[in-house]
Amino acid sequence: MADVKLQEGETVENALRRFKRKVLQENIIGEVKRHSFYLKPGQKLRVKQALDIAARLVAGAPASVGPHSSISTARR
Repeated sequence: MADVKLQEGETVENALRRFKRKVLQENIIGEVKRHSFYLKPGQKLRVKQALDIAARLVAGAPASVGPHSSISTARR
């Protein structure tokens, strides 16, 4: 938890600036957002897979996923 004590001769604005910097460094906002709603384990997996696919597309790699991804869509 980020805590900032007002030092002698320090303005409140400076202490607030130090507090904001500590909050960013400790990623408190990200943790709050992550815990703001519950994702079931399967949903977490799907979100992670979607993010991986998006990252691969940006990197230029093929976005094939799953055991049947190499099978063409024109099957007989």
